[in-house]
Amino acid sequence: MPDRTAFRVLAAISFCHFLNDMLQSVVPALYPVFKTSYHLDFGQIGLITLTGQVVASLLQPFVGYYTDRYPQPWSLAFGMFCTLTGISLLSAASSFALILMSVAVLGLGSAIFHPEASRIARQASGGQHGLAQSLFQVGGNAGSATGPLMAAFIVMPRGQGSVAWFSMAALTGIAVLTRIGFWYRQRMGAPKSAGARSAGHALPRAKVLLALGILMLLIFSKYFYLSSLVTYYTFYLIAKFGLGVQQAQVMLFVFLAAVAAGTIIGGLVGDRVGRKYVIWVSILGVLPFSLLLPLANLFWTGVLSVIIGLVLASAFSAILVYAQELLPGNVGMISGLFFGFAFGMGGLGAAVLGKLADQTSITYVYQVCAWLPAIGLLTAFLPDPSSRRPATRIS
Repeated sequence: MPDRTAFRVLAAISFCHFLNDMLQSVVPALYPVFKTSYHLDFGQIGLITLTGQVVASLLQPFVGYYTDRYPQPWSLAFGMFCTLTGISLLSAASSFALILMSVAVLGLGSAIFHPEASRIARQASGGQHGLAQSLFQVGGNAGSATGPLMAAFIVMPRGQGSVAWFSMAALTGIAVLTRIGFWYRQRMGAPKSAGARSAGHALPRAKVLLALGILMLLIFSKYFYLSSLVTYYTFYLIAKFGLGVQQAQVMLFVFLAAVAAGTIIGGLVGDRVGRKYVIWVSILGVLPFSLLLPLANLFWTGVLSVIIGLVLASAFSAILVYAQELLPGNVGMISGLFFGFAFGMGGLGAAVLGKLADQTSITYVYQVCAWLPAIGLLTAFLPDPSSRRPATRIS
């Protein structure tokens, strides 16, 4: 009998993903404060993002590889403890160097959290892998959207020290993840049912490697472009339309909320019509809207950013599950590799685009990045799945 989808576990892990990414997203929401208080240029702003993302991206594949072989039920709670430490350090950071150290510790928390959390989402999926990864991912996207909003109305009026209040969220996450650790430990000793086992694509090694390479390029396209919006969207709105910081933060929240909604849509559609089709639409389908964005007025900038967020966000869960099915039995390593690569591309994008903005302008950055979704044409070279999994019962 196939496993049933454990929605309570998925809800818990998604909630913790919400808390983790909310705390992570406080950092870019503070960029205008850091820029003014510490007299930073855009290159230094990009370096802050790069520091946290590089730590996360380099460590995640190794964490996933290790836990594939030696599962660690309590690693999730420890990862959230690292996030708690990082957010506490950030609230008291008094120099650019201390800010970099704080975001490095936050990056360590993400590196530990994401591979194992993604594995638990797959174990709780009951075979609905796309839906499970989307539910897990939407928690993170919702957290990323909420962070800037909370920063706008809590941190901006009260200053950098008020970031310490966010430690309560990290403590809550530690408590929930400890409970999940007990569930995970029980599952480690249980035999796998038919619904829990993975069905691979049964492709030759060369085709698997080609497909993984294409998926990496698609991740590069998605996260380089997302980095231009997440890191510099508020500066773009302030520079081009003269918005205040709070107004710009609210528009960033609207964009990130659209990203959260698009994530769920991508998972649901991918389980039903196929992940390759979702990848096609979500990457290449953004191109017309990204090309229009630098030409739009304030109203249409808001509308286009919502459309871009909805469409582009549907890609990641489809890409991740597609990759997991290419290499069954390596869920943690694949999750760590793709989460890590995504983080790395986001950080590298922030640093490169920050330097480009310093040498040209924020508007020019968006004109250049508008062409990145064209890389979605490479989806044509992805092999089609050789089989479809049967539907499973839902509890």
